[in-house]
Amino acid sequence: MGDLLLSKSRIKILIIGVFMIFVLLALQLVRVQVIQASEYQSKAANEMESTRTTPAPRGEITDINGVAFARSVSAITIVVDQTQITDPARVANFVAPILGLPVEEVQGNITGTRRYSIVLKNGRPAQWDLLTKEIYEYNKALTNEQLDKRIIGFFPERSFIREYPSGSLISSLVGFVRADGIGATGLESSLNSVITGTDGRYSFANGYGAEIPGSQREIVAAKAGTTVRLTIDRDVQWVAAKAIAEAVKSSRAASGTVIVMDPRTGEIVAHATAPTFDPNNTKNVDLNLMRNPSVQDVYEPGSTGKVMTLAAALEEKTVAPTTVFAVPYKLKRGGSTFKDHDKHPVQQLTTSGILAVSSNTGTIKIGEMLSNDTLHDYLSKFGMGKSTGSGLPGESAGILRPVSDWSGTTAPTVAFGQGYSLTAMQATSIFATIANDGVRVSPTVIAGTSDASGKFTASSARTNERVISATTAQQLRIMMESVVSGQGTAPSAAVPGYRVAGKTGTAWRFNSELRKYSGYTASFIGFAPADAPKYVISVTIQDPKGAHYGGSLGGPVFKKVMTFVLQSEHVAPTGTKVMPVALTQKELTAKKREDSVVKVSQLSARQR
Repeated sequence: MGDLLLSKSRIKILIIGVFMIFVLLALQLVRVQVIQASEYQSKAANEMESTRTTPAPRGEITDINGVAFARSVSAITIVVDQTQITDPARVANFVAPILGLPVEEVQGNITGTRRYSIVLKNGRPAQWDLLTKEIYEYNKALTNEQLDKRIIGFFPERSFIREYPSGSLISSLVGFVRADGIGATGLESSLNSVITGTDGRYSFANGYGAEIPGSQREIVAAKAGTTVRLTIDRDVQWVAAKAIAEAVKSSRAASGTVIVMDPRTGEIVAHATAPTFDPNNTKNVDLNLMRNPSVQDVYEPGSTGKVMTLAAALEEKTVAPTTVFAVPYKLKRGGSTFKDHDKHPVQQLTTSGILAVSSNTGTIKIGEMLSNDTLHDYLSKFGMGKSTGSGLPGESAGILRPVSDWSGTTAPTVAFGQGYSLTAMQATSIFATIANDGVRVSPTVIAGTSDASGKFTASSARTNERVISATTAQQLRIMMESVVSGQGTAPSAAVPGYRVAGKTGTAWRFNSELRKYSGYTASFIGFAPADAPKYVISVTIQDPKGAHYGGSLGGPVFKKVMTFVLQSEHVAPTGTKVMPVALTQKELTAKKREDSVVKVSQLSARQR
C-alpha cells in the first residue's frame, strides 16, 4: 500500500513537472513570437541589410554666365573585405586588368585579414559597373563543385571628386580642395561651409559582403551644397590671364596680376595672376603659387600713388590743374635727395604736367602744400591701411604708418608713392574711386548664390563711401588722359577710338627675404572711356628683369585687355573729344592767348 502511494505521488510530481515545462515552453514561444518578434526581425534584417552614407556633392563655383570653374563629379571607391578572398593571386589577376591597375598593387590590397581595404579610390562609376558585370559572369559560369572559387567581397562607396574644367585659368582665386574634400585655398576654403553639402544615408541588402543591385533604399536624402556664382566673366578672364602670362614671361618677372573692375558696382570682372598652378593636380606644387597675390602680397605703389596726393590737393583747393610749379631734377628734404627718373633742367610744369610726366620732385612740392595729417587722412579715405572688404581669404590691409611715426623724409616719400604699402586690389580700388566720381565701392567677386533647388539669391549691395567730390574726380580724369598721350608716360596704353585715362607706376621693390630694396614693381592702372568710365584695369608686374617702367610693361597689357572688354561688352567708341590740358607754363600761356583771341573774335561778331 505504501509503495502504491509513493508511486502515485511520483507520477503526480512528474505530471506537474511536465506541465510546468510545457507552460514555460509556451511562455517562451509567446515571448519570441509576440513580444520580441520585432527585435528578432530587426536582427535578421541587420544580418541581411546594411546602411551607408550617401555623400553630398559640393556646390559649383561658376562665372557670371554659369560656366563652371569648379564642380563635383560622381566617383566610386572600390573596397574589399579581405577575409572573403580565398585566393588573392587568382582574384588579383582577374580584377587588375578590369580596373586598369597593376596586378601586384591589387594583390597587396586584397591580401590579409582586414574587413575594409581600398582597392581603387575615386574611380569612375563605369569601372565599378564593369567590375560587377565581369564578376557576375565569372561566378555564373562556375559549377556547384567550383563554388569555393567564387569572387566575392568587393563593394562600392559612393563619393564625389572635385573637377576644375578651366584648369589654371583662375586657380589663385578659386583655389582647390584637399583629398578629404575640404577646401584648402581660395574661395574653396573661405566658402567651404557654404559650398559643402549635407550627407544622406541609404540601406541595401547584403549579398556576400556586396550590395545587391536594386536593393538600395534611401533613408535620408543627401543635400547638395550651395552653388556660388562669381562676377568673373570667363572670356575676359582668359584674355587677361593670357596677357599677363606673356608679359611675365617676356620680362622674366617674378609674378604679375591683372584685375578688371566695374567701378560703379565694385564687381571684379577678371582676376588673373601669373605664374599659377593647375588645381586638378596639386602634387609637388610650390606653396607660393597657391597664394592670391592680388590681396596677399603688398608692395609700394610708386607713381600710381601720386593720384591720391593730387586728389587731396585738388580737393583741399591748394592747387588747380593749371597751377604752375618750378620743378627741379633734384630736391633735398630731411637730409635725403629725391630725384626724377630722367635728368632735366628746372621745368615750369602745371599740376597736370607733373602728373603727365610723373615727376617725383613736382609731386613732393604739391604734397608740401598739405599738412602731414591731411595727406595721411586722404590716403586712409582711399583705403590705405585697411581691408578693401572684398571678402577674399588672406587679404592684407597693407601698411600705412600713423603720422606720429613719420620722419622728416616720410611725407615727401609718401607724396610720390613710397613709404607705404598696398595690395593690387587696393590699388585698383583707388582708381575705381576716381572713375566713379569720387565714391569708393568695396570690391567683390561674388554675384550671388543658388541653393540645391536652383533658386538664385543676389549678393547684397556693396558698401560705399565718398572720398572726394565729383568735381575733383572729373578734374583728375581729364588730367590723367594726358598720361596716355604722346606727351605722357604711357602712350602704349591708348585704345584706338576710346578716351583712356590712367597712371604709370615704377617703384623700388622691398625684398622681405633680403630685408632691403631689390628690383622694381612696374604698374599701369587706367579706365575707359575716360569721360564715362565703364571699366578699371590694373596691371602689376613684380621684379621684371631689364626694362622696368610701368608704361612700357603694363601699358600694352592694359591695352590688350581693355580693348577686348570694351568690344565684347559693346561699349560704343567715345563720341566726345579729349579736352586739351596745358602741361607747361608755355602751353598755358599759349592757351590763354588763344582763349583771349577767341573771346575778342566772338565779341566782335556780336557787335557786328
